Amino acid sequence: MSCCALQITGLIFGGVGMVGTLATTAMPQWRVSAFIEGNIVVFETIWEGLWMDCISQLGIRLQCKFYDSLLALSPSLEVFRALMCLAIGLSIIAFLMGIAGVKYTRQTKKDAQAISVFMLTAGIAFLLTGVLVLIPVSWTGGSIIRDFYDPNVPVPLKRELGAALYVGWVSSALLITAGTMYCIFWCSADTSPKTRYSSSSRHRWQKSDFAGGKSLSMHAYV
Repeated sequence: MSCCALQITGLIFGGVGMVGTLATTAMPQWRVSAFIEGNIVVFETIWEGLWMDCISQLGIRLQCKFYDSLLALSPSLEVFRALMCLAIGLSIIAFLMGIAGVKYTRQTKKDAQAISVFMLTAGIAFLLTGVLVLIPVSWTGGSIIRDFYDPNVPVPLKRELGAALYVGWVSSALLITAGTMYCIFWCSADTSPKTRYSSSSRHRWQKSDFAGGKSLSMHAYV
């Protein structure tokens, strides 16, 4: 019962992390314009994401524009796009494997090896997804903080941490937690059959030894 609860909890964490990964990839609020040094022009907010730039005016009017050319993008932005798209694919695979593992566990509890294959695959995929999400989000956050405190960077170019970065950090934590849960379940499912087999074999050996000792004593008596 506890194993099923662990599976379902990991599946919920992984599902929320998968949705958060999709939201982080699509949201334009990776880098947000900063209002510092007495800048009172606050009716416009600039958002910079992986796919588009947006300008929000007083929170009422929003204008977004996709990046025109892939060749004009920075190499880091292209890498971040690739990592997030790969993370989306891995999260979907991990979530489907987790669902298959839960259903297979409820249908049959005899084939522990097949169940452990589903759990191990889902756990590794969730862990990889969490790491893939964590790399671009943390890298972007570090560059924003570094440029914010760099006096050589002009004030109009300084940015703050956007909401997409916080969503990405939370999603990465949930995905890594889900992967850890599934790996723990795989370890318990992989060791329990061996324990049962060793205990049953030890019991058979003791029984055979007892039978053999009894027959020897009877032959000696005769």
